[in-house]
Amino acid sequence: MSTSRDFILTVEGLTVSFDGFKAVNDLSLYLEHNEIRVIIGPNGAGKTTVLDLICGKTRATDGAIRFKGQELTRMKEHQIVRSGVGRKFQNPSIYDDLTVFENLEVSYPRGRSVMGALAFRRDQQVLDAVHEVAETIFLADQLDCRADLLSHGQKQWLEIGMLLIQKPDLLMLDEPVAGMSVAERKKTAELLKVITRDHTVLVIEHDMQFVGDIADRVTVMHQGQVLSEGSLAHVKADPKVVEVYLGH
Repeated sequence: MSTSRDFILTVEGLTVSFDGFKAVNDLSLYLEHNEIRVIIGPNGAGKTTVLDLICGKTRATDGAIRFKGQELTRMKEHQIVRSGVGRKFQNPSIYDDLTVFENLEVSYPRGRSVMGALAFRRDQQVLDAVHEVAETIFLADQLDCRADLLSHGQKQWLEIGMLLIQKPDLLMLDEPVAGMSVAERKKTAELLKVITRDHTVLVIEHDMQFVGDIADRVTVMHQGQVLSEGSLAHVKADPKVVEVYLGH
């Protein structure tokens, strides 16, 4: 077993109780640098709650979350973002009335504080970052397009781009291909493979075809705990997983 130093994210003994109900119960998770980890499991298994705990939206009752050696459970949400954790929720939260270019530009880290926004200049560094990210997310030809005119899949890519331009070390994505066409799902799988050259990605997903396309490792959750973990082939062959999840 590697030491925790080798992992970009170490989650140990994580527990959160809501009115006595343990939504996450003594969960441990270890993410390698540049891996795509997918969490699957039935509804109510605690998957989204794990992302909420990592990004500081929900406070843990017990356990530890270490990211690049820093303990996250004592940090505020904005501090966790600054330390390099990016989170995308299920529904895209983009600025509909801004263009693709402007959405990416306002997400550029320098513009985030009030002073940063006041001193913000559209310099070459910003332009280069916007164009590079737009290329990565398949929207280089759509930079002048208003975000509300994009397809559902393109909106999801734009939001991933808005995270990427902040250069997080860890991206957490909640059901990124929900509602996408087959072609968009394939392109999203390509996109995530490119992203993991420089980032670690943690994904919650139900689409098993997509999971098979992207996952380095799969963690199956059930009732707030890890039920099984390993390659997709390994967890699909696990009788416990078939019983509680895949058999439905």
